[in-house]
Amino acid sequence: MEKLVITGPTQLKGEVHISGAKNAAVAILPATLLIDGICTIENIPNISDVKLSCEILEALGAKITWNTPNEITVDTRNITTTKAPLNLTSKFRASYYIIGAMLGRMGEIEVGMPGGCKLGARPIDQHIKGFEILGADVTVEKGKIYAKGKKLKGSNIYMDIVSVGATINVMLASVLAEGTTIIDNAAKEPHIVDVANFLNTMGADIRGAGTDVIKINGVKKLNGNATYSVVPDQIEAGTFMLAAVASKGDLLIKNCITKHLESITAKILEIGGNVEDYGDSIRVWCKKRPNKASIKTLPYPGFPTDLQPQMGVVLSMADGTSIINESIWESRFQYTEELNKMGAKITAQGKTAFFEGVPKLYGAPVYSSDLRAGAALIIAGIAANGVTEVYNLEHIDRGYENIEEKFRKIGAKIERIKE
Repeated sequence: MEKLVITGPTQLKGEVHISGAKNAAVAILPATLLIDGICTIENIPNISDVKLSCEILEALGAKITWNTPNEITVDTRNITTTKAPLNLTSKFRASYYIIGAMLGRMGEIEVGMPGGCKLGARPIDQHIKGFEILGADVTVEKGKIYAKGKKLKGSNIYMDIVSVGATINVMLASVLAEGTTIIDNAAKEPHIVDVANFLNTMGADIRGAGTDVIKINGVKKLNGNATYSVVPDQIEAGTFMLAAVASKGDLLIKNCITKHLESITAKILEIGGNVEDYGDSIRVWCKKRPNKASIKTLPYPGFPTDLQPQMGVVLSMADGTSIINESIWESRFQYTEELNKMGAKITAQGKTAFFEGVPKLYGAPVYSSDLRAGAALIIAGIAANGVTEVYNLEHIDRGYENIEEKFRKIGAKIERIKE
């Protein structure tokens, strides 16, 4: 077992470089299955979810070459099977993108039910609805999803709820379908735009990504033979922005798209932090105890659910009582029990949590319940008095590249220890 040992409090200062977006990379990798050729992907985050995605592609017959720790070449000319390995797909949520990509490329796929963080009910009914409207037959039984559709045809698809996963999955299935597909009430997240840009670079015809109506004109073939760079990770950037505030530090966060960070920037200014926007980098600093705030998580461009736990750490030390309403996942407040071990006063009821701000947090052994909770507990340990031990690091390693090294470079006293 590994743990992170953090000694605080520390004021974080200096520069941090943001990696490629996890949520984009784990969708772009399955999207390579639609290409009858070779492509190179740059700025790919070196994280466990990406490595799992690569293992799944290799099991299907793809050849993957790591040129550098953050650049790979993918050759998908010889896909040899339509059965994805159950032991791999069950380990993380984004494995379901294999379905849309393989339906488009091979006309069938058998895949295990996706795993990932336990954030409550995470149904894939909107994905299945989209596939069926395109002409596929989908069966879910014995922990597996079977999808078959030899001749998918473009159609109009209305998403009953705004779903990032379903938007991307239906987009993947539509790229090689006959005719035009229109996705209405589509999600608008930056990584959806990135997946569309990647596919267009490879020869697809996708328009409107980033709006709530996406139009996909089916093409006969994606040729590849191109290089694409993954967009910077808005959630990693937001994590370090909030770490600067929580630690009363001063950070310059480089290689980010500040347009993607507007909702978090607005909240940092509201609670008394300072932000300077340089377009491809952003400086965040805070010299005082944060003010209280009310926050509701929403689909992009609203406040992201994936930054809610990190903001929760800041609000646990704010002056006054704050409220967070979580409108996306019903089990996202598991981290609040761990913060309470550190001296926080948080009451979570269903999808709402009340944060009665305390002047200080104190080090304690804490357990990460999911990816973003783990990042939040690291921030709490840096801001807290004394020694904090963070366990269940496999969650954190799914989405953050070299996280302790990045924090160490900006002043954190943090080390990974094997027990």
